[in-house]
Amino acid sequence: MQPFGMASKQLHIGSAGWSLSRASAPFFPGDGTHLERYARRFNMAEINSSFYRPHQASTYGKWAASVPSGFRFAVKFPRAATHDARLRGCVPVIDTFLSQVSGLGDRLGPILVQLPPSLQFEARTANAFFRALRARFDGAIVCEPRHASWFEKKTDAFWSRFEVSRVAADPVRDAEAAKPGGAGRVRYWRLHGSPRIYYDAYGEEGLQPWARDIRAARRKGHDCWVVFDNTAHSHAIPDALRLQAMLTRARKPA
Repeated sequence: MQPFGMASKQLHIGSAGWSLSRASAPFFPGDGTHLERYARRFNMAEINSSFYRPHQASTYGKWAASVPSGFRFAVKFPRAATHDARLRGCVPVIDTFLSQVSGLGDRLGPILVQLPPSLQFEARTANAFFRALRARFDGAIVCEPRHASWFEKKTDAFWSRFEVSRVAADPVRDAEAAKPGGAGRVRYWRLHGSPRIYYDAYGEEGLQPWARDIRAARRKGHDCWVVFDNTAHSHAIPDALRLQAMLTRARKPA
């Protein structure tokens, strides 16, 4: 596998997917596919379709060839392992998935492992899965657990052992889920829309608390990734553009 190819202390903001709605289209002028136009404004996208179905390495290669050199794709791990097999006996799925995403080459960013809400932390199962994944992939791995047991103090050694970052997600099921954690090399936020998940926009006021957290993480030297998943009513890209502008303004001297 290719190593995690991105400069340190970068800020990556984007959405789940890159489909451009009619309302968003004016912000992405020019010719080209949706992805080509999207990549002129953003430096990352999260591929969620890989969660539901496999893609050929050539498909990933086509996407990689459509974006500039600084662009990265985060890729969601297949539900066949996380939700169907519940992390048990997943080596064949891991091998197939990594073979496919190798088509991204150095455009590959973090691998996202999202767990079902009913999946409790069980050390033996979790260790076996992430040991197998880490043995085959030396890039960034981020995990979005959704059962409270994954946020207990006893899991600290687990995150460190495999250098896995814990995703901060909104809306939250547990207070700890609003804060990125774990022990990986990145800090990763997934903003699904609030208060109505997938549907509602954040707007500038709703983004202020998240912007503060991201600025704090950047001051500590973390590589920060922010993904908007409130795509149902096409709010993800406007919110991503809004947060991008907020954090860019914050970097400019007075």
